[in-house]
Amino acid sequence: MTIAEKEAEIVSEFEFLTDWLDKYELIIDKGNQNPGIDPQYKTDQYLIEGCQSKVWVQAEYRDGKVYYQGESNTEIVGGMVSMLIDVLSGETPDDILAAELGFIDQIGLKEHLSPTRSNGLVAMVKQMRLYAMVFKEKSNEL
Repeated sequence: MTIAEKEAEIVSEFEFLTDWLDKYELIIDKGNQNPGIDPQYKTDQYLIEGCQSKVWVQAEYRDGKVYYQGESNTEIVGGMVSMLIDVLSGETPDDILAAELGFIDQIGLKEHLSPTRSNGLVAMVKQMRLYAMVFKEKSNEL
C-alpha cells in the first residue's frame, strides 16, 4: 500500500465522525493499538524536541525501507505518533521525504490541536523525515 493509500484509509475512518470528541476517541484508540517502542529506545536520544508531551521515535533501515517505532506518555499524542508510523513505516526514504501528509489537514487535526500539540506534531514529522534523509544519504554512500 502506498503512502497516499494509507492516508486515504485514515481519512475514510474519520470522515463519518462529525463530533470532535469522537475523533479524539478514534485518535486515542489508534494510539492504544500501537505496539509502542522498545524500552531500550525510551531515552533522551530518541525523545523529540519541541513536544510538550514526551514522544520517543526510533527508526531502522532494512531492505531499502524505513521502519519506525514510537510512543508518547499522553493518549492523544500517542495516537498522532501512531498514525504517522502507520502511514510512513515500511516506505522508502524518497517516498517519506516526498509525502505531503495531507491526511493531517483532511481530518481536521491541525485546526483542533492546541498550539503546543500542533508544534509537537510538526516536530514529529520533522524527526521522521530527518531519519529518512539520513538513511537516504547513507544508502547513497554505499
